[in-house]
Amino acid sequence: MEQNLDERNYCGSTLKIPSQITHLGAADVQLYRLADDASGALILFMAVFGPWALGTTQPWSILTMNFCGNLLGCLLLFKILIRRIKNYPAPRWDSILLEDQEIKPRTRARTAIRALGWLTFALLLFCLTSALNGAASYSPVKHFFTYHTHRNWLPHSFDSSRTLACFWMYLGLAASFWSARDWLLGRTEKEEINLRHQSVRGVPTLPGRLRVLLWVLAISGALLGFEAIVQRAMDSDKLLFTVQPVVHEKGDAQFGTYAYRSNAAQYFNLLWPICLGTWWLVRRKGRRNDHFFVLAAAIMAACPIISTSRGSAGVAVAMLVVMGMLLVGGEIQSFSRFGSSPRRWRNLILTAFFFVLAIVLGWYFGWEKLASRLDQSGDDITSGRAQMYADAWPMANDYPVFGTGPGTFGTVFQLYRVSTSTYWPEQLHNDWLETLITFGWTGLLLALTALGCVAMAGLFAPRRFIWFSGLSLVGCLIQASFDYPLQVHSILFLFLLIAAMLTALGSMARSKSDGAKSAAEPSSSIPGPVQ
Repeated sequence: MEQNLDERNYCGSTLKIPSQITHLGAADVQLYRLADDASGALILFMAVFGPWALGTTQPWSILTMNFCGNLLGCLLLFKILIRRIKNYPAPRWDSILLEDQEIKPRTRARTAIRALGWLTFALLLFCLTSALNGAASYSPVKHFFTYHTHRNWLPHSFDSSRTLACFWMYLGLAASFWSARDWLLGRTEKEEINLRHQSVRGVPTLPGRLRVLLWVLAISGALLGFEAIVQRAMDSDKLLFTVQPVVHEKGDAQFGTYAYRSNAAQYFNLLWPICLGTWWLVRRKGRRNDHFFVLAAAIMAACPIISTSRGSAGVAVAMLVVMGMLLVGGEIQSFSRFGSSPRRWRNLILTAFFFVLAIVLGWYFGWEKLASRLDQSGDDITSGRAQMYADAWPMANDYPVFGTGPGTFGTVFQLYRVSTSTYWPEQLHNDWLETLITFGWTGLLLALTALGCVAMAGLFAPRRFIWFSGLSLVGCLIQASFDYPLQVHSILFLFLLIAAMLTALGSMARSKSDGAKSAAEPSSSIPGPVQ
């Protein structure tokens, strides 16, 4: 009996697949939707679980996030197989074609996404190769290195067990990024129904799934900030009033759910510009519940000051100044071009409310302690950390190409201590230098190129979203030059989640007129389904 075969072209080669496999059935559609819904539920769970699980700094919480991330990767693979092999036309925003859409920017965005995919694979392969091609293994019990025969021309690690743990963590984070981006590109059932009845097809400014994710982040972040402020006001030395951390036992060194106050401040500095920028995008709708984003952003913007983290407070103030220039400048332009109206006065009042509340909360609950710390800031920052960086630079010079292996800084640094009295940190308080030490120039350049691809892919997103998401990500990268935000799982997850939002919006079809419309406040909406 002759078998029916379906010919498909994959990567330039023709594959013959039995037709019963490629036939799309009702069960396939239902399974796809279940996988898509499960992906969304997992993403929302991880967005809340990460910061509340003590910042995902404990083995049990990291293991939970790794499991969820790898499960997301399996669900994503299943969805891709259904779309490719079964030819399922899933309802997605990147599948819409507009007559007057800008082709070149969208083509550049797709090229950047493809490059980002290959860079993700290269970074994961770098970590796995380093772990399997171990130059040494380390016993933390015996404090002893066991050296192995390895290929020096390949990436290698001086603590293969730590590097392997890093590989699984980065694999989960990579799967989370690509799964979040894929999920955000999908359309909700309501959007699909509205789109069928529209004569003008297009993308809303904030699609339904993105709005849900932003609401979850805003509510979780506001509650987290409120809990942190209450905990600091009560001078509690227990995280969530229940857990006594092993390090940073005093309450002044902690903040909220984080044992290290600077990590908490870094998380808030990532999130509050996103919340305020969301309100900036949707405020023209006049929905009163959207005003919650202003309140949430004000609470979180005050937290870096209340935490008394000097570096994070400085970055927060700088971002407040930049955001203030953008918001106030936009309001002045709106009044000058279109005149006054009750809605514009309400927006101006809410803008002033954000800055006043953030400043008052920061001043009342944190300025006194922060000011006293600023007076003595020269001791540990200019001398202590500078000395730590000086002790660590020889590591980068000795292993410039492939580094010492991802996650090995805390292990290998002991070999570079001048004496037993030299401070032996687990983290370097400089993510850029630590990445250079552990990944070498090869890994660092791969990571920098990946960041460039994210920026390129996001250039087609709404202009205002680019501004506030870019401010959030750049602020975190600046903090990474004097602290270690990207070594903390919950902060790195949020960083990648914001990047996923940016790249997802950048892949959605937008017409040529959208750029001009976004500059004018009364007509800044993108034509599309009713949100």
